[in-house]
Amino acid sequence: QVQLVESGGDSVQTGGSLRLSCATSGQTYKTYKYYCLAWFRQAPGKEREAVAAGYTGGGTISVADSVKGRFTVDEDNAKNSLYLQMNNLKPEDTAMYFCAADLMVRPRCSWSPDDYNYWGQGTQVTVSS
Repeated sequence: QVQLVESGGDSVQTGGSLRLSCATSGQTYKTYKYYCLAWFRQAPGKEREAVAAGYTGGGTISVADSVKGRFTVDEDNAKNSLYLQMNNLKPEDTAMYFCAADLMVRPRCSWSPDDYNYWGQGTQVTVSS
């Protein structure tokens, strides 16, 4: 029902910036007016963690406290796309970044990867010191 394709990952030096894109397709906008979209990241040997989550389709998408002040998220409904702007990147931001969608109706969007049932293939971000 939902296809997600991430892009924009790259190798940058500390302090650099990247803008990740998540293109969505499928029956989403025909069937679901509002649904949860999130950005997750997973570094080798670590658990997958959410860096941003919220309702798309005009809802509020928030970033995690751990990246607040450096990462921002925005969406372009006309392009069915979600973006993650990452500034002042640090080596600890190195990870595979995933876009995920949750079509369940919830009071608020989950920050747990277990609640997301649609995932993109991921895009690699590598930050060198």
